[in-house]
Amino acid sequence: MVELWRLSGLELSGMIAAKEVKPSEIMAAVLGRIEKLNPKLNAFCTVTQDLAMAEARRADKKMVRAKVRGKLFGLPVSVKDLILTKGIRTTFASKMHEHLIPDQDEIVVERLKAAGAIIIGKTNSCEYGYKAVTDSPLWGITRNPWNSEMTPAGSSGGAGAAVASGMGPLALGSDGGGSIRAPASFCGIIGLKSSRGRIPMYPLLSGWETLDRRLAHYGPLTRTVADAALMLEVMAGPDDRDPLSLPGGKRRYREEMKKGVQGLRIAWSRNLGHVVVDPAVREAVEEAARVFSEIGCEVEEATPEFPLMHDAFQVLFAADCAGAIGAQLDEWRDRLDPGLVRLTEIGLKAGAADYVRAVNRCHILWERLEPFFAKYDLLLTPTLPLPPFPVGIDWPREVAGQKVHPLNYLGFTYPFNLTGQPAASLPCAWTADGLPIGVQIAAGRSDDLTVLKAAAAFEEARPWKDKWPA
Repeated sequence: MVELWRLSGLELSGMIAAKEVKPSEIMAAVLGRIEKLNPKLNAFCTVTQDLAMAEARRADKKMVRAKVRGKLFGLPVSVKDLILTKGIRTTFASKMHEHLIPDQDEIVVERLKAAGAIIIGKTNSCEYGYKAVTDSPLWGITRNPWNSEMTPAGSSGGAGAAVASGMGPLALGSDGGGSIRAPASFCGIIGLKSSRGRIPMYPLLSGWETLDRRLAHYGPLTRTVADAALMLEVMAGPDDRDPLSLPGGKRRYREEMKKGVQGLRIAWSRNLGHVVVDPAVREAVEEAARVFSEIGCEVEEATPEFPLMHDAFQVLFAADCAGAIGAQLDEWRDRLDPGLVRLTEIGLKAGAADYVRAVNRCHILWERLEPFFAKYDLLLTPTLPLPPFPVGIDWPREVAGQKVHPLNYLGFTYPFNLTGQPAASLPCAWTADGLPIGVQIAAGRSDDLTVLKAAAAFEEARPWKDKWPA
């Protein structure tokens, strides 16, 4: 019999429905995996072992009498440490909140629980999710399951490392500039940044969503596209507590994404006009484009008129940091990540006019992209411009022998936070050293379904589910 920790959420759900396995047996297998691997990988900062097992045993009893169960009944789910969880410590990976135990769940956690999911713990992040690697003064370094000397990226790196190594099939992450897609790329799994407003946010975090949530998105990290679609079905939908939540009823993403990709118009870009890319990554994405052509899509190389947005993104993100911790900066300066301190200081120096100009640049970016996505259904790019790099650095100083701007690292991901478009990363290749490379699929405004359709078709053509780190 296959080990339970190797199975997808949908496979486990089917076994529960058929009474082939109990939720407590699944939970024991996943918690055993965490006990074995977490000391080395540091994917979890908090493990709710006793609470999770107690909830799993209650689910065992419900199996006998309950006829209607939630879509995630009995399934273990991890939650990133930037997302509020009632009664479970939520620290934002910061010593400022080391002992914070929230008295309420965020909407997205409410929905996971209502669907029957069991929270197994909080996954590690960098402090306040401010950078795209996963380490913090509070929790230390999270490591990549494919090579523990490498970073899993960030800031949802704990979630990515957990899923990639079998420490739970389903993870909830957040993405302010690539923080779901970057770990998915470096960890060899699927990561979906849903459309802005697709998954509502409430209450406001004391972290980087402080201002107008322009950058922040939630989404799943899973081993399969079907599992990502399953989580999105549960988490998506309007809520009046979040005025930015998108209208519309529940969608059956798993069924709808099976309609196929025949005739989809797909553009692919090797560098968006300005991102410096490692040759191995470029070749992997070129091959991914050929795969989409083989499965019936109309594919051509094309790059939208893409203005460089580094300055605008930095102002918006730094302003969020300043709004979150600026008032406490002097008191906590020596106990914060030095990079977070620098970014907060940039935000404190920025004026209202700087912020308005940055917001206007976002509108200009969308004006450039809108006609492009009227012509093409999807845009393929690398997720990140290079394969995983060693832990201990915040961003790569060189790519392909060229010195690069810090935001070159996220040059393919953060623009779609500025526009709010849906985008996913999925595995498309592995390097000669056995490290994952991801391809990013972005769609037009609010078109999460087409992203999932394309991801599912690619997964069927080039499956990765059974490829595991040693």
